[in-house]
Amino acid sequence: MLKSISIIGLGKLGSPMAACFAARGFHVHAVDLDAAKVDAINKGLAPVHEPGLAELIREGAANLKASRDCEAAVRESDATFIIVATPSESNGGFSLKYALPTCESIGKALRHKSTYHLVVMTSTVMPGSTAGEIRSALERASGKRCGIDFGLCYSPEFIALGTVIRDFYYPDFLLIGECDSRAGETLAGIYKDVCKNSPGVARMNFINAEITKLAVNTYITTKISYANMLARLCEKLPDADVNVVTDALGLDTRIGAKYLKGAVSYGGPCFPRDNRALAALAASVGASSGLAEATDRFNRAQIKSVAEIVKSHHSGGDPIAILGLTYKPNTDVVEEAFGLLLAQELGNSGVPVMVYDPSANSEKVVTSGKNIAFAKSAEDCIAASNIAVLATPWPEFRDLAKEKWLHPGANRTVIDCWRYLPHLQNVDGIHYVRLGFGAQTTKPIVTASSAD
Repeated sequence: MLKSISIIGLGKLGSPMAACFAARGFHVHAVDLDAAKVDAINKGLAPVHEPGLAELIREGAANLKASRDCEAAVRESDATFIIVATPSESNGGFSLKYALPTCESIGKALRHKSTYHLVVMTSTVMPGSTAGEIRSALERASGKRCGIDFGLCYSPEFIALGTVIRDFYYPDFLLIGECDSRAGETLAGIYKDVCKNSPGVARMNFINAEITKLAVNTYITTKISYANMLARLCEKLPDADVNVVTDALGLDTRIGAKYLKGAVSYGGPCFPRDNRALAALAASVGASSGLAEATDRFNRAQIKSVAEIVKSHHSGGDPIAILGLTYKPNTDVVEEAFGLLLAQELGNSGVPVMVYDPSANSEKVVTSGKNIAFAKSAEDCIAASNIAVLATPWPEFRDLAKEKWLHPGANRTVIDCWRYLPHLQNVDGIHYVRLGFGAQTTKPIVTASSAD
């Protein structure tokens, strides 16, 4: 079985993957054009923020080396994983402006290799890309034929930032688009040696794998939006509780409990853009994309919807405190994150905002925002206002002592977007507002049947 691999791209997925392979006994040649990332790997440091990454790099240090030389890494390995950025374009599709030059460098190295080599496109691409421009670039630069002289697979990862290492070692399933059975079997064998569970393996042609990647994330965004729709509905009905509703829904095996939280808009580097990409793909071939488009519109509308809820509790000139700017806990990514977008929405409407996030990189993102100031701590952020909004459920916020939430001489409103702070519900001096929960009432709800 192949035991020497190269990984091109040391970003938020590439660096953890390199460390995971190395810790499992693979000889890993990691490559990036960013000298700082290369130096970090070689010094046993984490080049990106990801829990447990530094420890894993040190664990596999004997098997892991990094450089800026793509061609040398390919020559010294048996399989190459391409994990470079594929930025979204204005039409919703993905650009190959980094992937194609990488393929050309790999192809130049393959030109001088006499042994079989497997190339794996891990970055998300538009359907048709792997069999089209990617394969052509590899064949043109190498002078060799895909499926005969080298293998090619499309195999995106289904991971979440903050839990990349766990998700990579324990995947729900493996998706492999293959040029032929040899390439697919080779990649499946590599995954068998690195995964710590025994996931199902879905092997197929390139186009089906490319569609499946987009379809998985688009289905999840639709499920998230459905739960959020229920949350907004429950907020309008006395004694309604979205937790109770979604917990019951999740018991149905046709639906399942995952992603049925009912809170705020989804964000991050994958969900929004994959949803738009599927809509763009459908539109480009004349197929219906109404569901994907509706999901995207509904998700964007959640920012204004929650902003109106927040403003309904605001009076006076004090800023609104927003706790959490990253799209989820345990990451520094603020791309399309609810907390950041909420702060911008409120600030642009003339409402002053004080924000805080445990991520060290968040301050530079918001300091240029209109009417937005960054607090030095969660306590300072809360103290600046009589309204505090929990936008991202970082454990740091849940662990704050109750006293830190109190407002001297007045009540403080705490708007909990995730129903993450139930211990504040009956605290004197705190008006605790849970999104997804209707106002309590002792009056019976009169229905048509009971009124007859």
